[in-house]
Amino acid sequence: MQIVSLSGSPSRTSPSAALLEHAEFWLQRQGAALHRFQVADFAAEDLLQVRVHSPAVRHLSEQVARADALLIASPICNASFSAALKALLDLLPAGALQGKVILPIASAGSRTQELALDQALRPVLAALQAETVLPGVFAEVVQVRALEECVLLAPELERRLEHALETLQVAIARHAWRSAGSECLQRVAC
Repeated sequence: MQIVSLSGSPSRTSPSAALLEHAEFWLQRQGAALHRFQVADFAAEDLLQVRVHSPAVRHLSEQVARADALLIASPICNASFSAALKALLDLLPAGALQGKVILPIASAGSRTQELALDQALRPVLAALQAETVLPGVFAEVVQVRALEECVLLAPELERRLEHALETLQVAIARHAWRSAGSECLQRVAC
């Protein structure tokens, strides 16, 4: 299971980045191979000048192409996800998310921002032809504590996140099964 995690926060210790780190750790314990990217890993010039051929952007595109799934995490502010994340997603090739399972993860100061996952992020993922976008995991910032040695989540949030990650594993398995089945049908038809 190949997974790309993408953090839309420029801070490695933000609540959304900490939530993503917790998810990554859980998936690694399940045997997943993870490739982590953060918007801060990319030169601002690449993002602002739409440099799709920069080495960092090409590396991201290659890893996304190989991935079975993506975890996409972002802070939510003013009813939208990170502008830096939007700029980075805009650099991916058309159809980059086709055949991928996506788990959105977000954090904000209050529950009133939760709709941004569906109203702001989902249309961007759809434009990249994401077929399977799972229900997102939303956290209020008070539910997440990033410590130097670990991430602490409120128990209810931890249960929701782990349920979402189990759902992600099932969705990846189903997608792989469907893909294998269609390849077999194509071989039989030839």
